[in-house]
Amino acid sequence: MLAEQNEKRFTAALNCLCKNISRRLLPLAPKLVDSVQEIRLRLSRPLALVCPDNTYYLTQNGGLSNTILDGAMLVVSKADIVDTFNNICNYSVYNRQNEIVNGFVTMYGGHRAGICGTAVVNNGKIVNIRDITSINVRIAREHKGCADSLYNKIIAVSGGVLICGAPCSGKTTVLRDLARLLSTKGKKNVALIDERGELAGTASGKFQNDIGMCDVYDSYNKSEAMLHAIRSMAPEIVICDEIGSKEDIYAVEKSVNCGVRIISSTHCANEYELKQKANMVSLMKTGAFQTLVFLSNRTHAGEIVKISQVGDNFAV
Repeated sequence: MLAEQNEKRFTAALNCLCKNISRRLLPLAPKLVDSVQEIRLRLSRPLALVCPDNTYYLTQNGGLSNTILDGAMLVVSKADIVDTFNNICNYSVYNRQNEIVNGFVTMYGGHRAGICGTAVVNNGKIVNIRDITSINVRIAREHKGCADSLYNKIIAVSGGVLICGAPCSGKTTVLRDLARLLSTKGKKNVALIDERGELAGTASGKFQNDIGMCDVYDSYNKSEAMLHAIRSMAPEIVICDEIGSKEDIYAVEKSVNCGVRIISSTHCANEYELKQKANMVSLMKTGAFQTLVFLSNRTHAGEIVKISQVGDNFAV
């Protein structure tokens, strides 16, 4: 069943790419569906396939190489970049402008395309990105059961939970499965704040991922959605991804004062990195979080390596 799901998601991600690239990758699907995390297009550079153990490059004859061979690689052209960018925007760039200025576009199935190019700045704010030079398609995966052990440890305790990990360590995957378990097995009222569309993977109002019985705030600003949820949906738990801004801190404090439990994530590989983030230190001191969960690296995505108490690391 998992292999079938991985194949479906890999194929959906390929459909976001231009035809020149997708048709070359499709024959390689049996080798790639279970391992590829990212497909990276860089202008005038070889196409890169990022896996947990290595990065591979596509050759002109349809093979894979873990090294760049002069004159033998498939080099990404300007047309490849433009066609892929139009694809991920469903040929409606204007309608995706809010996402584009933040550097990413979320696609059908929860896949996300990071975008890199030349910033168009007006009054000190980025209002557009032009001359796209890099696109990183991150393939969303669903691993039911990956949060079982964590669920068993936190269901009987109070206080918020912060999941910490480096990029591609599986934070979003664990949060998604935890939301499913808490809202079904735990029978909790859970508000799922899906700011970037990666948790539920909503497309045309339909969830592409199993998030149980959650109330989903899709594409809302994270801090605003927390306050919306408190006012209208009476959640016991609010789950959101990648917390850390000043606005987030205010919304978290407001939620906790209303008796709501927060479960979220942040980018950091260990306690030391967490302590270097001023906003996160301030957040820990609010008492909003009780439990810290640290994940392994990208080679073991979703694997929990340590669970500790906030009081063991911060004076609260």
